[in-house]
Amino acid sequence: MAHDLVIRSLRAVLPDGERPAAVAVRDGRIAAIEAHDAVLPAASEVDLGGTALLPGLVDTHVHINEPGRTEWEGFATATRAAASGGVTTLVDMPLNSLPPTVTPAALAAKRAAAEGACHVDVGFWGGAVPGNVAELRALHEQGVFGFKCFTSDSGVPEFPPLSPPEMEAAFREIASFGGLVIVHAEDPASLTVPTDGGYPAFLASRPPSSERRAVQSVIHLVEETGVRAHILHLSSADCVVPLAEAQAAGLPVTAETCPHYLTLSAEDVPGPGGTSFKCCPPIRDAANREQLWRGLAAGVIGCVVTDHSPCTPELKRGDFATAWGGVSSLQLGLPAVWTAARARGHDLRAVAHWMAEAPAALAAVPRKGRIAVGADADLVAFAADDAFTVDPAALRHRHPVTPYAGRTLTGVVQATWLRGTPTGDMPAGDAPAGGMPAGRLLSPRSETS
Repeated sequence: MAHDLVIRSLRAVLPDGERPAAVAVRDGRIAAIEAHDAVLPAASEVDLGGTALLPGLVDTHVHINEPGRTEWEGFATATRAAASGGVTTLVDMPLNSLPPTVTPAALAAKRAAAEGACHVDVGFWGGAVPGNVAELRALHEQGVFGFKCFTSDSGVPEFPPLSPPEMEAAFREIASFGGLVIVHAEDPASLTVPTDGGYPAFLASRPPSSERRAVQSVIHLVEETGVRAHILHLSSADCVVPLAEAQAAGLPVTAETCPHYLTLSAEDVPGPGGTSFKCCPPIRDAANREQLWRGLAAGVIGCVVTDHSPCTPELKRGDFATAWGGVSSLQLGLPAVWTAARARGHDLRAVAHWMAEAPAALAAVPRKGRIAVGADADLVAFAADDAFTVDPAALRHRHPVTPYAGRTLTGVVQATWLRGTPTGDMPAGDAPAGGMPAGRLLSPRSETS
């Protein structure tokens, strides 16, 4: 039987390593993986030569902000940027949209806003906030992938943090139905008000101890309640040891970090006007960055996701005491991480694990994140040795603001396929151009059926 598509690459990044291969696609899934020169009848064929073939990335930490704050970002713009950056699946955070995704009605509003607008597949996190414990099971049954909560101020009034008793109640409820809780972990008692608008004062106001204390509190609650917990956007390498100890003890606690923590440093941040670098928790010094890399290499930190958190340019103006905190990098995460990873001796297989396979496992989407028979044919042509300079005007998220502006990165996404269908312009002459929104709205149930 003829396949719909065959893609050949001398650098196919498979679960067991990188090798020449031909990947055959039928009905949106990978039907076969054969030798590079295998005869595979197909309606269409793409020969990438030495361009790497990666699994589509899975980004489980994206703030799309629609509905309610669509002027910050929206499903159409965010998912087009994702596809341009090799991301084929993302999971949307329950804030900063209005309403936040803390009730089944709010989840329905999210889905209504996203329907027909997405260029990649999209799932949704729910939120755990004061007073909504009774809504958590219903949200779970309606298809959220887990529940985000804050230990400190979220930055928006409609998504307040949980107090310790509220957090324990939410953890126990989520544990009762086998759910996952994902935590923004900064201890509010350790945070202070910056003494001025510069980056050193902002950094000092959110010390490494704030993350470590919050992470230790989460670990304690995991031990007490049995809930599965995941630490979001780990910035402080001081947390690696307690996380490693908890994992060694068999506790179900995992962690992620982000491209900006692995590739940027406090020393890179320009003066008070460099607020594109502002995020919470903050980008720390270069020594801390190298310790994060060691934690990632050791497997204590399991995955790398963007925490794409955009806003309007007006909210990024001012100084580090007043500007909105969030880094926009959805389109640039893969080349940013690959540039830094290869400099430290890591290969494409490691990057694919951190940015595709491991996030897919976190969100329990088994057909995503791998080039394997039966998986969705979500694939990326990646010119791993090509360099480019980041031009904000070429970015496809809503506002061209990014701390990577002007930086030279290595690795160019040449094409992205979603279930075997191109999401944008393909290499000349190889296949017809795509680009119409073809993304699906996901739920854990739909991905395991």
